[in-house]
Amino acid sequence: MSSQPLLEVRGLQTWFPIRRGLLQRITGHVKAVDGVDFALGKGETLGLVGESGCGKTTVGRSILRLIEPTGGEILFEGRDVRRMGGEELRLLRRRMQIIFQDPGGSLNPRMRVGRIVGEPLEVHGIAKGDALRDMVEKLLERCGLWKAAADRYPHEFSGGQRQRIGIARALALNPSLIVCDEPTSALDVSIQSQILNLLKELQAEFGLSYLFISHDMAVIHHICDRVAVMYDGKIVEAGTRDEIIRSPKHPYTQRLLAAVPEADPRRPRRALALADGARM
Repeated sequence: MSSQPLLEVRGLQTWFPIRRGLLQRITGHVKAVDGVDFALGKGETLGLVGESGCGKTTVGRSILRLIEPTGGEILFEGRDVRRMGGEELRLLRRRMQIIFQDPGGSLNPRMRVGRIVGEPLEVHGIAKGDALRDMVEKLLERCGLWKAAADRYPHEFSGGQRQRIGIARALALNPSLIVCDEPTSALDVSIQSQILNLLKELQAEFGLSYLFISHDMAVIHHICDRVAVMYDGKIVEAGTRDEIIRSPKHPYTQRLLAAVPEADPRRPRRALALADGARM
């Protein structure tokens, strides 16, 4: 893993206006992300963890500019993503991809799988015709599907298989960074482990960097090298996976860990000295 960060985020802010009245005047802002800083190395997995509504998904989408940030810097290989536009931004998006949370909702139900996976290759002028078909089939096979899957529609697959299609689509342009937005939360536990293992295999094979967004500390522990804990639009604690899991310092991190189910009912649960009304 290189010491030079692939991605640096400095003071990231993403605010949404609150509009009221007949004229829809702005009366305030929802500060979904309010001053987030972190760095992600090449070949590294950084887990961004927190409860629903803490702003972690907004961070991921702001980095890719699927949502326009309000302030801060997003540096990808030293270049400011927020200053890019037009062709420069289009080329950058070949290097930065996303795997969405809902594998069904993220796939166009009217398109065959071959077109879904191959569309990025066509849009960026990488392949067409037989060469495109060959690349799509290889991507599907590498993600644990079969060649003939290219001729079928998304509704003909299980949730885990649909997520494999989403992963194949994200891999199509040979990216350096993939934002994984809760890619296993909609899947059964047995399928979750298969998808996580696939992601780890692909990372080792292609040298990928992951920003892995999740509310599940058990999943974060399985796949991440470092962890950043988000609460109310800010990162309240960050460190290596073992530092965060074994000796959390912030009360909110302690609460997240205490909520993880214990597989062995005979094993005592992690003691939690916080009262329910404890201040975060």
